[in-house]
Amino acid sequence: MLMRAMDGDTVLKERELSGGEPETTNNRMELMAAITALETLERASTITIVTDSAYVKDGITKWIHGWKRNGWKKKGGLKNVDLWQRLDAAQARHDVTWEWVKGHAGHPENERADELARAGMAPFKL
Repeated sequence: MLMRAMDGDTVLKERELSGGEPETTNNRMELMAAITALETLERASTITIVTDSAYVKDGITKWIHGWKRNGWKKKGGLKNVDLWQRLDAAQARHDVTWEWVKGHAGHPENERADELARAGMAPFKL
């Protein structure tokens, strides 16, 4: 994950984080990237999270409202409910804008985030 503090077009601060876990899914890792970004912030912030995961963006901006209304349930079961609840709590103290970018399309920050994700998962590959 790549985090940047910006003032207009000027990068004030940049931080790269990576990690992984055994026996996981790409959706769980995409959720963990957003959660980690939000939980890393030391104070309430205005933040834009850019993701290539439509699952994360649509989940947190569209679907989550129905899940919460239905007691965190949906027909067929709600996958990753533990992480959705954690993401919901993590974003609560921030002013978050969610943006989606097409993955593997030459977006420099997204390409770097993909490199970090691969490096984070490398120790868990057989």
